[in-house]
Amino acid sequence: MTSDNPDNPADPAPPTTPEQALDIVRTRYAQPKLPDGTPAELRVEEFDIGYLVYAEFPPATDAAGRPRPAPPGGSKIVVSKETGETVTVPNYPTEAAIALYRKQRQAQ
Repeated sequence: MTSDNPDNPADPAPPTTPEQALDIVRTRYAQPKLPDGTPAELRVEEFDIGYLVYAEFPPATDAAGRPRPAPPGGSKIVVSKETGETVTVPNYPTEAAIALYRKQRQAQ
């Protein structure tokens, strides 16, 4: 899990809306791209202590149109409601990513 420096005076104020969390992510991370080079849509899931931001990719298919497994890797980003700090978590399903963030936050 990595994090930005929350004490940096250039950091924006903590977000109070999903749109503000998305703006924070857009200023700190590169825009994910689809295979054709167009920007991937970013989704935001709000929860009690933060916002989970992740790229939405269409399901991959082979030449015959059959579904293919998603490529491995990737990450999601959590923006803290309290500080505006950003933290990356593995590209787990939403609830699992949030649970991991909570667990790692408690360990600090």
